[in-house]
Amino acid sequence: MDKSDGHHVQRVIDALRTGGSARSALTASWQRSSALHKLDPAAPRAPVWRLTEEEFKQARQRMEPLIACAETAMDRLHAAVGGVGCCVLLADRNGVPIERRGAAGDDATFRDWGLWVGTQWSESAEGTNGIGTALAEQRPVTIHRDQHFFSRNALLSCTSSPIHDADGQLAAVIDVSSCRADLTEGFLTLIAQSVTDAARRIECDLFRHAFPKARVLLAPSPEARADALVAVDSHDLIVGATRAARQLLGLTGADLDGRIPVGDLIAQQREVEDLAAGERAVVQRALARAKGNVSQAAELLGISRATLHRKINKLGLHGRAGATSID
Repeated sequence: MDKSDGHHVQRVIDALRTGGSARSALTASWQRSSALHKLDPAAPRAPVWRLTEEEFKQARQRMEPLIACAETAMDRLHAAVGGVGCCVLLADRNGVPIERRGAAGDDATFRDWGLWVGTQWSESAEGTNGIGTALAEQRPVTIHRDQHFFSRNALLSCTSSPIHDADGQLAAVIDVSSCRADLTEGFLTLIAQSVTDAARRIECDLFRHAFPKARVLLAPSPEARADALVAVDSHDLIVGATRAARQLLGLTGADLDGRIPVGDLIAQQREVEDLAAGERAVVQRALARAKGNVSQAAELLGISRATLHRKINKLGLHGRAGATSID
């Protein structure tokens, strides 16, 4: 173990010893790697473990509909990042890459690292890493160099985003990985946004593929999220919704059995938005009259200062016009 490896291992050990998992999502993943999966951050690199030919064939067959929906997004992503030494991976829900895009000149390097189809990148196998941690936490993650659990993976940078199927269930992960040392923080941020956008496009294509005869509508949302989709039948009854739409509209599986008219759902959502907009306008006017002084604005509204602070936080008015001098 060289000096840098020793420093990384000690950093992981210190974070686990001091209970850092309670304060950091990263060290929470380190904790799972150590306590749950019984991994050692100093473990030497073992031979790359890959699925057998038959295992890989079966895994790929299970993923075929998703692969078909992901091909265009993967091609676009690789066109954007492949020229700077990155590869694009599509892994199944077990953390095994099934589809890959990469430059031929980089293939040997990525194969040696195990960033290849048929390898295992779950947290239980490789500790904290982009693919495995995105699966474990079901959210986009970037694991940059020494944020990996194993010191042997500390030269990698991995940005991953989970993909959910038409039922809102975790189905796969799309990942961009690199072993270059000169990736800047700004470029990593751009990669992260591109990976998240690609995951959303794939989810939308999966959803449309699952409801070929339904009419697919964009659910109303303050952020105008392009992945918040609902499917309605010929009677305008809701029969499906993406994970984003389910979260946004508070839908459960029981709501998607073709009994709820889409008009009722949209009207209900607009009522909630109208109420929030009305309350926001009242609070903004009070703050404007009080020149941003929360105490004076609370008196004008006939509520306590603490209540007004809660409303300001709820409505996202910090830093907005009329609330720039909040005390």
